[in-house]
Amino acid sequence: MKLYLTPGSCSTGIHILMEELELVFEAHLVNLMTGDQNKPEYLALNPKATIPTLVRNDGTALTEFQAIAYWLARSYPKAKLLPGDPDGDARVIELMDYVVGTVHGQGFTRIFTTDRFAFNEADFEAVRIQGMDIVKRGFAVINDVLSPQGYVMDAFTIADAALFYVEFWAYKTGIVLPENCQKHYDLMLERPVVRRVLMEEGYRLD
Repeated sequence: MKLYLTPGSCSTGIHILMEELELVFEAHLVNLMTGDQNKPEYLALNPKATIPTLVRNDGTALTEFQAIAYWLARSYPKAKLLPGDPDGDARVIELMDYVVGTVHGQGFTRIFTTDRFAFNEADFEAVRIQGMDIVKRGFAVINDVLSPQGYVMDAFTIADAALFYVEFWAYKTGIVLPENCQKHYDLMLERPVVRRVLMEEGYRLD
């Protein structure tokens, strides 16, 4: 398989899941800053020009964080990346979708790609403030449903990989995480695979 990723992005969560599953795959770097996502060869795989993209063994490409994470969990059920019961699976998907769709998609995108949401540079700061507010409110919501003892559910799931990458962004941008989110972030950093992936993607672990 081939995973198209950008270090330190949402694709880090998928990178973690694939390493947790001990899958053999090729990592292909997509430099969003230089526009790799808009090159014809990449658009042929993913016309959305987004990351991550997973090209599977049959040659078909799968896009969108939630879809890739779900496919990995269902394709390798012995790893128990989903709880396996309807309510547990729904809770995992519920939190994962909120992380990707709201905290990332509505919040951090306003912070990282402000120009997409404001036509005039004079409005940039207001957009960033709005993004920061969405992120902080999002973490507050997640904090209230997180167990102070551990993962999103009783064990590591695809939702934890999603939550980790936005917690990592919060850490890198100086956003203070609420107590349970901070405990979750610290717990994730204790996983050897998480530490290895961050180092592989070029981050130093202090």
